[in-house]
Amino acid sequence: MSLEVSKDTNSSSKWGLILVSLTGGLATILSVICIPFVSPALRKVCLPYVPATTKQVDNILKALSGRNGTLIDLGSGDGRIVVAAAKSGFKAYGIELNPCLIAYSKVLALTKGLSSNASFFRGDLWKCNLSNYNNIVIFGVSQMMADIEKKFNNELNKNTIVVACRFPLPNSMPVMTIGHGIDTVWVYKMPLKKH
Repeated sequence: MSLEVSKDTNSSSKWGLILVSLTGGLATILSVICIPFVSPALRKVCLPYVPATTKQVDNILKALSGRNGTLIDLGSGDGRIVVAAAKSGFKAYGIELNPCLIAYSKVLALTKGLSSNASFFRGDLWKCNLSNYNNIVIFGVSQMMADIEKKFNNELNKNTIVVACRFPLPNSMPVMTIGHGIDTVWVYKMPLKKH
């Protein structure tokens, strides 16, 4: 009788150990997947991933009509703006912190046949030198727009176009505004003109 109890205890211990291992493994996998999406909230200025609407992408392309050269999307998210710009003839780049979104963007560009004109890299937009780009797209949040405006003034060359989405630059006059509501884009030309 004591031998049967011992077998049941060993069997229960093994199943318990397997269950704990599976639960721990699943928690680790979920953490690895979620950290790139949650970590922006831990920075001083949270720039969350919010996909651009089709209308926003159309408005950006309308704002860049007649332009060419290089373009960078600051915080490129899922890459749809970079891919659309590459399709329109730009040598387009996306800078993004989230490695999952960078991987997704690279696959998107590859499947659209645009990987030679659409490049994505991991980096902090605040540390990226913007002087090599003559078209800039930024989907910012209100608390960062004054600081990004200073960065533009310090780094961008004459005739560079800045397309600000969702929030305008607070101290500069746009040369054009396209769209309404959440789809509005504000277009600025360097050097920025003050209000």
